[in-house]
Amino acid sequence: MIFIHKIVWLRFFTQVKIFFAKIRHACFMENHQKWLFYLLANDRISLHIGIVFRVRRTHNVKDFMYICLRFYFKPHKRMKYFEVTFTAQPCNETITDVLSGLTADIGFESFVECENGMKAYIQQSQFDEAALKQVVENFPIPDTAITYSIAEPEDKNWNEEWEKNFFQPIVIDNRCVIHSTFHKDYPKAEYDIVINPQMAFGTGHHETTSSILGELLEADLKGKSVLDMGCGTSILAILASMRGAEKVTAIDIDDWCVNNSRDNIALNGISNITVALGDASLLEGHEPFDVIIANINRNILLQDMPAYAACMKKGSELYISGFYTEDIPVLREKAESLSMEYVHHREKHNWAAVKFRMK
Repeated sequence: MIFIHKIVWLRFFTQVKIFFAKIRHACFMENHQKWLFYLLANDRISLHIGIVFRVRRTHNVKDFMYICLRFYFKPHKRMKYFEVTFTAQPCNETITDVLSGLTADIGFESFVECENGMKAYIQQSQFDEAALKQVVENFPIPDTAITYSIAEPEDKNWNEEWEKNFFQPIVIDNRCVIHSTFHKDYPKAEYDIVINPQMAFGTGHHETTSSILGELLEADLKGKSVLDMGCGTSILAILASMRGAEKVTAIDIDDWCVNNSRDNIALNGISNITVALGDASLLEGHEPFDVIIANINRNILLQDMPAYAACMKKGSELYISGFYTEDIPVLREKAESLSMEYVHHREKHNWAAVKFRMK
């Protein structure tokens, strides 16, 4: 009975670890069908992870994959891996789950089931064959024979491959085209934005980003000061600058986003955007902005809206997104309690973007 409990608990505590490992492997091997199946089978887990990471709640496979990649992979980093193929006799889900958990403890990062076992991947710099042999020799399930072979998979920048397959040029309201440096054939438009997203959020594909882009295309930004909170790639800040904003500030809590923002700003030849690492606490004592953009999520917006209001003046505009249409009432109530008035909102596939104005 004690042994059975040990196995049950080992499987339980490795589920989230295995979940992330399978996400990573699906992206690493471009195995989207396997990823989709696993996501659908673990929908509750995916939603909870989305909340933990301060990201939008999403049922969109590519969006969630993008978020997970952003968490796991750092930009510009190419790593060499070993592929270890394990064969188990007998082979069943319990055995592969336990094997995944034990090998994850010694540095293995991603796993995929295969006939009679599984494949596991580890950075070459982290590989310790002595530790691996100990795992195999001391495997806790009796009467299980495990063998393994080691190979080096094809050396590719899988981050770059994924970005190229996922990030396609997009046109917003027939006025703004967003593409990357590796796109050679894309439509022409009034505003041409070049984005190399790396692991930062914001290519214009998600409903929240495209909705705010649409708002900015209609807004009067000429000569105004603009704040982009949770800037991601700084795509919104870049469009604000192109639309005539005099001074733009972009802030994000993620240093990857800050670095990526600076790269994207340089790609677009823009000199009036300042990028800072931090959260809403950076706004304390700041001079008022004419326009504030915050494409984050409901809870962060509710928490940080007082900080936004503190650096707004009469007539200042606040554009918020990153939430569902059913979240509008509570956000509107919060804004109105801070002396803002509701102007309008737009919806796209149940995602919302709302405009407020300071009275």
